[in-house]
This record gives sequence, structure tokens and C-alpha cells, in this order.
Amino acid sequence: MPLTKPNQQLRRDLKEAAALLKWAGVDLMQAAVRLSEAGQEGEARELLKIAASYQDAEDKLAGYADEVKAGRIVRANPE
Repeated sequence: MPLTKPNQQLRRDLKEAAALLKWAGVDLMQAAVRLSEAGQEGEARELLKIAASYQDAEDKLAGYADEVKAGRIVRANPE
């Protein structure tokens, strides 16, 4: 069954948010490498923790987008 317009938009929004988290995580990892190279290991570890949490959130959002596609999550009243 094809997705309704509101559900298509929800899926696009979830995928977009996941992609933004992915690229933000990549940027944080690059910053962590630079900090590590500058001898700031503690700060680098903190950035890596944040990047890992972004990865977890990205995975959840991608999973939700898949659930929308499968019809398990439905947007009833678009705003």
C-alpha cells in the first residue's frame, strides 16, 4: 500500500534528520582527531562519546523511517 502524503513527509523528515546527525557525527570525529593530535585526549574522548550518541540516534531515526514505510507508524493528523 502506498504511503499517504503526510506519511511520506514524515519518512522524509526522519531520514533527513538521520542524515544530519550522521554528518554532524563525522564532523565531531574529525574534530576529535585534531584535538587528539594536539594532545587534548580528554576533550577528544568527550567528542567521540557525543559522536557515538549521534550514531545511536541516527540508527533509531532510520529505524522509525523504515517503520513508517512499512505502515507500522502512521501520521494521523498532519500539522
